[in-house]
Amino acid sequence: MNNKLLVDVSDHIMTITFNRPDMYNPLDPESYFLLAQALYRLQHEDDLRVAIIQAEGKHFTSGLELDKWAPIFAKGKFPELPEGHLDPYGLEGEVLTKPVIMAVQGICYTSGLELLLNTDIRLATPDARFAQLEVQRGIYPCGGGTVRLASEIGWSNAQRYILTGDEFSAEQALEWGMVQELVELDQLQVRARELAKKVAKAAPLGIQAALRSSKTYRKHGQDVALKEVFNDLPRVMKSQDAQEGILSFMERREAKFTGK
Repeated sequence: MNNKLLVDVSDHIMTITFNRPDMYNPLDPESYFLLAQALYRLQHEDDLRVAIIQAEGKHFTSGLELDKWAPIFAKGKFPELPEGHLDPYGLEGEVLTKPVIMAVQGICYTSGLELLLNTDIRLATPDARFAQLEVQRGIYPCGGGTVRLASEIGWSNAQRYILTGDEFSAEQALEWGMVQELVELDQLQVRARELAKKVAKAAPLGIQAALRSSKTYRKHGQDVALKEVFNDLPRVMKSQDAQEGILSFMERREAKFTGK
């Protein structure tokens, strides 16, 4: 049994836990494939509505296990993902349209920061520290950091940290809007699950359509995203969940959504 990455499913929520705390949860190729398998399940299993990515120990991740990745990167790309896998970094292939909440503590370096930048709701402990320190190791960010960090925190802020490899703090990340809440370590995973339950209670088809629209904007711009809104809307409005939403509004009660 592989314990590097733990996957638990309950209450429509998939919880993915990096589980090598003694090594600060480095990302090796095997963990990358396990994560890609889990996210494919999230996307394709109807009962799953949202995921949490978290880690055991004092630190979320020290980043890449570079000695194992160097021969792969020398080929000029991430390893080929077989069928039944979904790219955790959103660089190619199928787009994930179910939300991911990420909860980080301690250090969150390189691949961890790039993973966070491809998630939707982010929590961090007040002592969390982030870095794209690849330039200090003779390489540069290749998991989306060069593009997404600038989009998240501004061009010059991003270059300040990408080009030096320096750390930035959780307080800075919160001020920039890169993370949404700072939560003490003993409540971090509890708070992540609270938010996941709120997402899971909402209408799954509406959630997925909203996220798909947001990601279309992020990748293709405002004009394309706005045109797509009314392509998705009729399908969602024909759903049982949309009818339940209208009925619950009229009856002044909480809606119970099934994802149909």
